[in-house]
Amino acid sequence: MEYVSTRDKSCKVSAAFAIANGIAPDGGLYCPMSFPALTEQDWQTLAKMDYKGRSAQILAKYLTDFSAEELADYAARAYADDKFGGRDTAPVVPLSAGRHMLELWHGPTCAFKDMALQMLPHLLTASLRKTGETRTACILVATSGDTGKAALDGFHDVKGTKIMVYYPVDGVSPMQKLQMVTQEGKNVEVIAIRGNFDDAQSAVKRIFTDQKTRAELDRDGMMLSSANSINWGRLAPQIAYYVSAYCDMVKAGAIKMGDKINICVPTGNFGNILAAYIAKQMGLPVNKLICASNRNNVLTDFFQKGGSYDKNRAFYTTTSPSMDILISSNLERLLFFASDYNDKLTSELMDKLAQNGSYQIPQDVFEKIERDFDAGCCDDGQAAQTIRALWENERYLCDTHTAVAVHVYEDYRARTGDATPAVIASTASPFKFCRPVIEALGGMLVRDDVTQLAALSELTGMPAPAPLAVLADKIPRFDRVVDKADILSTVSLLKDL
Repeated sequence: MEYVSTRDKSCKVSAAFAIANGIAPDGGLYCPMSFPALTEQDWQTLAKMDYKGRSAQILAKYLTDFSAEELADYAARAYADDKFGGRDTAPVVPLSAGRHMLELWHGPTCAFKDMALQMLPHLLTASLRKTGETRTACILVATSGDTGKAALDGFHDVKGTKIMVYYPVDGVSPMQKLQMVTQEGKNVEVIAIRGNFDDAQSAVKRIFTDQKTRAELDRDGMMLSSANSINWGRLAPQIAYYVSAYCDMVKAGAIKMGDKINICVPTGNFGNILAAYIAKQMGLPVNKLICASNRNNVLTDFFQKGGSYDKNRAFYTTTSPSMDILISSNLERLLFFASDYNDKLTSELMDKLAQNGSYQIPQDVFEKIERDFDAGCCDDGQAAQTIRALWENERYLCDTHTAVAVHVYEDYRARTGDATPAVIASTASPFKFCRPVIEALGGMLVRDDVTQLAALSELTGMPAPAPLAVLADKIPRFDRVVDKADILSTVSLLKDL
């Protein structure tokens, strides 16, 4: 299968090239030229597999320059039982009123990013070999909290790679920060920036398109790549868990094969819900994709106001920091797909976003998008009420991001009367966001440190996940803080890793 840039489809590349390079030279995002359909035989095969098998099968549809044996091996290692707490890699937990929680946080960093970032190192290093690349891959990551740690965990001490992570100094939870600054590995660097996630993400994109920087790295035997969901190798593995959830629901008798489901996703950079959209294009029976935002509701407005995107608004620091984003990068891919691969239009819209901070998509494109999507938003108070209600009524403990999705889904159902069984993406362990979860349950915290884990355990009777519990014994390694304007200069640090 061939891949093209959202901003110039004239240059076609292989999957391996797209993964190795992360982002196109013109700043566009690589996309597949078609959506391979899942046949009836595919569904019968997938239904009998475990998560590892399903992942390899879905990836094989897109990564046609990888062998089935390679992908099966990568999936077996990425989703090993000891990494994800057993064979049930992404369990589906039924609740009342047709809600099913797709728990994507049982991996080594307790967030859904593990589902892709345990696979990406295998895909990236193989892609470097397949494309004949001999330079060291320097992976730059902007994070609002979870991607950074998941990428660090996946790539630390991986031969032929170096990784540098940027996070907003005041925009992550204490647990997320502790996970990153204590990361082990000789090839890793972690830098805090004075700014928000959008500042970090925009700066990283500028680095990718800065020819002087790329030339200097090339002279030193290095190349740039990405572990954010702008990299197709990060996005593609996420398609599998929606297909897997559907198979598990059929197996459990919650639905019959062919029945439609709704999918609700707490959304920041738009990669997670875009993976669900792609699964639908492949034949996953989906009625509506429901995009859930927090108080930074730029995506809600986009869907509710006819395709008008405007980041010129106040930025809020919320209790769901991984969604504190005003520039949702993967929306660019949706615009490209929905406009029938109109690279000229996509490029024009992204130029307007860069220059003016806003754009309006054509009516016909929005109508296509509107058929698939609905949207809503949720503030911190509503999220806290949702956490408490789920715990008191169903003894289900969720984090703040998942609570946003639950609240938005419940609003959607009340507003539309749509009783289609729903999959709600549960994206992080509640223990990653102890303070707001404890306060939602009526408790109080004095200290913003690892002792929060014990406090939440005592309040709920639930054990803290082992990957978080071990943080108490780790010593921070990274304390560098830079202004957002100085991010470009930090690339020189890669030489010393």
